[in-house]
Amino acid sequence: MIKQKQTGQLIVISAPSGSGKGSIINKLLKQNYQNRWLSVSTTSRPIRPNDIPGTTYNFVTKEEFETKIKEGYFLEYAEYAGNYYGTPKKPMTDKLNEGIDVILEIEIEGASNIKKLIPEAIFIFIMPPSLDVLAQRLTKRGTDSKEKILERFHTAYKEINAVTKYNYVVVNDDLDKAVNKVEAIIQAEKCRVDRIEEVFLDTKEEEIHELLLKHHKEFTNKGISEKINKNS
Repeated sequence: MIKQKQTGQLIVISAPSGSGKGSIINKLLKQNYQNRWLSVSTTSRPIRPNDIPGTTYNFVTKEEFETKIKEGYFLEYAEYAGNYYGTPKKPMTDKLNEGIDVILEIEIEGASNIKKLIPEAIFIFIMPPSLDVLAQRLTKRGTDSKEKILERFHTAYKEINAVTKYNYVVVNDDLDKAVNKVEAIIQAEKCRVDRIEEVFLDTKEEEIHELLLKHHKEFTNKGISEKINKNS
């Protein structure tokens, strides 16, 4: 009776560094890998030892990134900590048109840019349980210098104040619980009225009456008439 829109949902997920958004996204993809796709952003930042080009990011030089900007390659882009980060436009729109949900893992400024362009997207902010836990996570990584860790912590402190710009906030104090909450948000959004393309009845009124007769003897024309006369 309800025909839903066939396009996929755009799910924007942001979080301060060290909040565990990558772990949450990986689990979301495994739970519904056929109908979800993670958009791989392009960046000009240097490759780190644990990076996988084409999976973590698409890595280009600053000059190459600026050329792509001029070519209109990006849906949006932003500069963060001295490096460019951008969302390729065509792969994302192709997947959405195929009915596949697209997850964007982007920074606060990038999410703000997306919201201006696609306000109907789902915006989810992942919050660390506390600043103390966040500091522990950042120091345990072992991939950054002390100066970089301090910079990331100060940036995270500022980013937390941007939570009100999002539709939802999920505190990642327990990974499985956080994943379940994000999954519940996605499923609830699929039931929104504005996702309905049209409401239709594919059964005629006469056929509905026959179905009622089939399941209950009181739904005869005579039985209905008697009940009406009795109550009048």
